[in-house]
Amino acid sequence: MTLPLSVLDLSPVSSGRTSSDAVRESVELARSTEADGYRRFWAAEHHNIASVASSAPAVMIATVAAATSRIRVGSGGIMLPNHAPLQVAETFRVLEALHPGRIDLGLGRAPGTDQLTALALRRSREALGADDFPQQYAELLAYVDGFPDGHPFEPISAQPTDVPLPPVWILGSSLYGAQAAGAFGTPFAFAGHFGTADPVEAMDAYRSSFRPQERPGALTEPYAMLAVSAIVARDEERAGRLARAATLSMVRLRQNRPGPMPSPEEAQAHEWTELEESMGAAFGRFATVGTPEQVVAGLRERAEASGADELMVATNVHGAQERRDSYTLLADAWGLSSGA
Repeated sequence: MTLPLSVLDLSPVSSGRTSSDAVRESVELARSTEADGYRRFWAAEHHNIASVASSAPAVMIATVAAATSRIRVGSGGIMLPNHAPLQVAETFRVLEALHPGRIDLGLGRAPGTDQLTALALRRSREALGADDFPQQYAELLAYVDGFPDGHPFEPISAQPTDVPLPPVWILGSSLYGAQAAGAFGTPFAFAGHFGTADPVEAMDAYRSSFRPQERPGALTEPYAMLAVSAIVARDEERAGRLARAATLSMVRLRQNRPGPMPSPEEAQAHEWTELEESMGAAFGRFATVGTPEQVVAGLRERAEASGADELMVATNVHGAQERRDSYTLLADAWGLSSGA
């Protein structure tokens, strides 16, 4: 059986384009990847980063779900400490009511931004320093499942009450996320496109800590998805040029000077320093780049090593058409059923 492929979208901003272009291009990408046979399309949450425009995943989910008909649409993820749990529960119940059976709620605990912007989102330094993700998660579920007797929020429920909360996933880039997903009994999505932990170790930690939960729709067995970075082109040289530009964008982000995704021509003309080359090489180990056949082989190796049940592909390249083409080439070579 062909391992399912899904899409992680950051609405990358390309040089010569605007951030509003980027979010509209994401909607077109969703339509294209649905036709290619991808299982899910998840929108990320990032703030105050010039190279990505995915700042409002719930809005993107609603728009993408309305523009498509079959593909599951979700958050990769909602950074829970940035939001009131009640607001998240209400928002995703509304989305589930509007698009029954097609919504996923992926939750993360990182801010998705710098500390100053996180402070602007969370409104207090106490909230910025709090490490209460398990308590926030339990509160979110309680607005749907009900609070214990005597809890101060017992009278509150997330509207609309006649639809379930969509399937909840825990996201992670470290072993903490893996262990939290296991303890909470949720599916787990590991950020293998940039995570600090070894994907094999993270997946093992998730499975060994998995405990089924007694609530409607809960998993009885662990289910793990590995997010991967992939860039596909018809020939190896073009794929390498696209990857070189994506690497330059990531290097600039790591140097705290983010900007729009440079074109391959801009990356070729750039005078790379020794430090930038070193940083780029470190980033390159996360990416699988090449022709469709080469990328399929590389992704299958990553999936088999980690034991992933599903792969979620992040493709950040300059140019909306080449990004759509990359996903289509991969889907065809992977054997996805178009229009399924």
